[in-house]
Amino acid sequence: MVKVIVSGGGTGGHIFPAIAIANALKSNVRDIEILFVGAEGRMEMEKVPAAGYRIEGLWISGLQRKLTLKNLAFPFKVISSVMRSRSIIREFKPDVVIGVGGYASGPLLFAATSMNVPALIQEQNSFPGITNKMLASRVDKICVAYDGMERFFPKEKVIFTGNPVRQDILQLSGKKERALELFSLKPGKKTLLVIGGSLGARTINESIAACADTLTATGIQIVWQTGKSFFQTAKAIAEKNENVKVFDFIQQMDYAYAVSDAVVSRAGASSVSELCIVQKPSILVPSPNVAEDHQTKNAMALVNHHAAILVKDMNARNTLESEVLALMKDEELMNKLSRNIAALAMPDSANVIAHEVIKLVKK
Repeated sequence: MVKVIVSGGGTGGHIFPAIAIANALKSNVRDIEILFVGAEGRMEMEKVPAAGYRIEGLWISGLQRKLTLKNLAFPFKVISSVMRSRSIIREFKPDVVIGVGGYASGPLLFAATSMNVPALIQEQNSFPGITNKMLASRVDKICVAYDGMERFFPKEKVIFTGNPVRQDILQLSGKKERALELFSLKPGKKTLLVIGGSLGARTINESIAACADTLTATGIQIVWQTGKSFFQTAKAIAEKNENVKVFDFIQQMDYAYAVSDAVVSRAGASSVSELCIVQKPSILVPSPNVAEDHQTKNAMALVNHHAAILVKDMNARNTLESEVLALMKDEELMNKLSRNIAALAMPDSANVIAHEVIKLVKK
């Protein structure tokens, strides 16, 4: 029996790759038990059990960038989470642990490496966060999705694997007809998919709210994932405009991708990897509210290959409408972006990472 702990979460960008790695491990190892460790109250506590895996929660959250009373609790949360992690490790006795990023990943990996359990980091971004940089010297392997990560990590530990994606998006052919039905869309119209990540993206949401009527007047229909906080505002727009379909969260993303002609998205690592797999012409609006502005760096990795269009967050409210209209009128540009983004896809990442995990167990 091989026992594995997968730690991390916080957003879909961490959770879905983690589940993809777990699924790949199950496919490759007959006798395996996998336990997830996440942060209490975060998205993983709901999504991981829905995917069929057991999860334990830690009392942990991020350090707020503004001066706030919440930061006073941070050291206590870290100590509590490391102690809880040690207890989980003693009880579960894992052969290897995997950290995918997110609040729970740090304490769990720190505890595991102090207890001599083999450990692997799956770094999704082109610019790693401070926690993974600190843990780099302690873990055995670091799986990365971008070139040049030796700048941040010990060269001998770095393996280029790409980012794992949801398995259902690997095969989109034959799904468009069902998707038209699922989202109540009209077959003859071009479809724009708007995704601000699993938690929503305020700038994208407000920009689309401002231009939805103009876009649909030109014959475009919109499938729009808003996140919970903007859902009611967007729903009011959709009630007056039959060509706008809104969802706080889209469960069946494979169908959303299958039916779309172009995509507006944040530039989280997981989103970028999915867009490469599904080969969609994309306009990326990187979030400015992330460590080291890593979403802009993720986006530029595509833009530099003429594989996506970049709209800065500060400009989106003024320019997103014109960028969408220009892109969706230009078939040649759409085809070029689609070809170039497809060339950057790494569809077998989850299996490659699973094999690295198995090597650590055997070692």
